[in-house]
Amino acid sequence: MSRLHFASALLPSGWADDVQVVVTAGTITSVTAGAAPAAGDERHAVAIPGLASLHSHAFQRGMAGLAELRGDSTDTFWTWRETMYRFALAMTPDDVAAVATWLYVEMLERGFTRVGEFHYLHHDRDGVPYRNLAEMAERIAQASEASGIGLTLLPSFYAHGSFGGAPPHAGQRRFICSVDQFAALMAASREAVSRLPGANIGIAPHSLRAVAHDELSAIIPLAKGGPIHIHAAEQVKEVEDCLEWSGQRPVQWLLDHAPVDQRWCLIHATHMIDEETLALAKTGAVAGLCPVTEASLGDGIFPAREFLAAGGRFGVGTDSNVLVGITDELRQLEYGQRLRHRERNVLSGGAGTSTGRALFDHVLSGGAQALAQTTTGLAPGARADIVTLDAAHPSLAGRRGNAVIDGWIFATSGDAIDCVWAGGNKVVEGGRHKLRHAAREKFNAAVRRLVA
Repeated sequence: MSRLHFASALLPSGWADDVQVVVTAGTITSVTAGAAPAAGDERHAVAIPGLASLHSHAFQRGMAGLAELRGDSTDTFWTWRETMYRFALAMTPDDVAAVATWLYVEMLERGFTRVGEFHYLHHDRDGVPYRNLAEMAERIAQASEASGIGLTLLPSFYAHGSFGGAPPHAGQRRFICSVDQFAALMAASREAVSRLPGANIGIAPHSLRAVAHDELSAIIPLAKGGPIHIHAAEQVKEVEDCLEWSGQRPVQWLLDHAPVDQRWCLIHATHMIDEETLALAKTGAVAGLCPVTEASLGDGIFPAREFLAAGGRFGVGTDSNVLVGITDELRQLEYGQRLRHRERNVLSGGAGTSTGRALFDHVLSGGAQALAQTTTGLAPGARADIVTLDAAHPSLAGRRGNAVIDGWIFATSGDAIDCVWAGGNKVVEGGRHKLRHAAREKFNAAVRRLVA
């Protein structure tokens, strides 16, 4: 058991002063506001709940910045994808473990305490399954265990190169499974995460490009009640190709042909018409937004104001992990809306409302829903995922309440985090993860080999 005391803390009921939090076996067992510090309490200034990156491709952290050389034709998501394939085809299981461990260290240092790992790098470099089907999933689990980050593993089903069951691209060979292979992979992956405290598993049909209708129906039961994530409507070309194939747009097709409900998370959903936006919001599904990656890849801007007005729910993910940080994602999300609408404080939700707090609340609840976390925040019964902020940071000094959140999101570069507890374990102190040096060295060694 450990006792923490915070001069100020963001609770589900709002900001409170002099808050004592008791943690037992990785879970918050009591929260008491208005409590004087007791002997033995570890004392800090400002505490907020840890957040989830609901969408990550860990291996892509190793290629961050390597796709910024313009080619002979217009550069798009589709040309970036060729660079990603080349990188993916070169990685060994040890490389994946090294890259994922460093990524998760970075996530924790930036305030992410859980990750939804949308995992599709399954097979050996020639496309042949490993003897241990969960070889790569186990490496992700090892990275989670070493770093301390909470893990929701989302093995991805990938069978085709484009709509209508087109043959896969050669660069996709490490991703490809039949339904039967995927069922076996799911069973092995479930075992791989079973020993991790707080870990859970869902499924991730990659996209309508990669999964046929009958395959989608066949794999949904493999989630066994867990979360279901799918890429949808990220690119204009994807929408056009889906229309040519089915006569419907991707989100429209999913809503008409799949049991989309609160277990589902549609990643990106960038290009929706008004009818799709309203209909998706009504399902209770989460929109998994990845603003930094969407900007990096030139995807477009999600209709966030309209989606929220319809009662929609969203969380954020780091996706390609080209830049890792809660503040980066939330700032990009709001700033994209400002550019789109040529207004300020677009996602605040109303007059006199803090934009930072509104964003924070949305991604806390949306991320928890998308990763099947039933209790979250600084509340009894929740996993003890706690972040403290440096009240002496120049952008936080003298601020209280929601002004702290606004200062953190809009006026820092992620350097205002002091300590982080993940599952009750203090893994970050003074802004640095306990494995920072060792994880960084292994990451650098792996990437030097991969880019040589």
